[in-house]
Amino acid sequence: MTAVPQVAGQELESPPSDGISNLRFSNHSDHLLVSSWDKSVRLYDASANLLRGEFMHGGPVLDCCFHDDSSGFSASADNTVRRLVFNYGREDILGRHDAPVRCIEYSYATGQVITGSWDKTLKCWDPRGANGPDRSLVGTYTQPERVYSLSLVGNRLVVATAGRHVNVYDLRNMSQPEQRRESSLKYQTRCVRCYPNGTGYALSSVEGRVAMEFFDVSEAGQAKKYAFKCHRKSEAGRDIVYPVNAIAFHPIHALALQILLNSYGTFATGVVMVMSMCGMETTRKDLLKYPTSVAALSFSRDGRLLAVASSYTYEEGDKPHEPDGIFVRSVNEVEVKPKPKAYPNPTT
Repeated sequence: MTAVPQVAGQELESPPSDGISNLRFSNHSDHLLVSSWDKSVRLYDASANLLRGEFMHGGPVLDCCFHDDSSGFSASADNTVRRLVFNYGREDILGRHDAPVRCIEYSYATGQVITGSWDKTLKCWDPRGANGPDRSLVGTYTQPERVYSLSLVGNRLVVATAGRHVNVYDLRNMSQPEQRRESSLKYQTRCVRCYPNGTGYALSSVEGRVAMEFFDVSEAGQAKKYAFKCHRKSEAGRDIVYPVNAIAFHPIHALALQILLNSYGTFATGVVMVMSMCGMETTRKDLLKYPTSVAALSFSRDGRLLAVASSYTYEEGDKPHEPDGIFVRSVNEVEVKPKPKAYPNPTT
């Protein structure tokens, strides 16, 4: 194994003062949106290392997403869903849940904002509707348990909840899930991310495992799925396991490549999994060291940059830990491009 280098990437100035819940790159620029338990949403220019705006909420902010470079949305523990207008520093309440709002996504396919809450519901909002709480509500959909993670690809929405439930929806017909599944992992789900080519999704758990799932329910389709262990440390003969908090797919080489970073950056690695349609080959490209837990990840729209939230996620309980930070790392194409003779073109 190669030696661990120093922290990979430039640290952004003016980070949040409490835990970082998520970060997202814009689909149109190198702007980065960051949500935090300090009740803020921050907008950065990641390339210039510049804080461009800050929005304060009534409670911890658990998720955020972009609409475009002029506006975005946030999900708060104060039960509100908010629209953020960057140029004017303004925020509007789009609507509310009955409990903290854990997840938020914007669907470019339908023009809707989708939220998942600990009130065991999924809600869809039309941000083009009349201003004011709940006036933009399109529909409410009961879930089997608290919503932990959402992911979109095209018209497909994957909802991961407590109790290891996974519901797959078609956004064009939300009357009921097109698939109801149970996670193939034995422990609590931390993150779900759809494959950019639309064929399935990756699911991670608190027990340091990742499952690669496929939407095709045929015998041949389900034969492709698999799961693997990652982010473990052996100490005095004991296997110490850390949760996988974040999954990010490279936007250019996404079909053939996924990058998974462990949740506890002080000892472990950035693991690169090179994946073809018929199997998986694992190689360690490099080791990425961060001051504390890796809580969230996001690639820039062109895959040149990887943003990493280093923020302790309490997997070892309440203890002293390093301050939170946001690191932006340049991604070399050599690190992420699969061997052309071994793997198919990811755009096919």
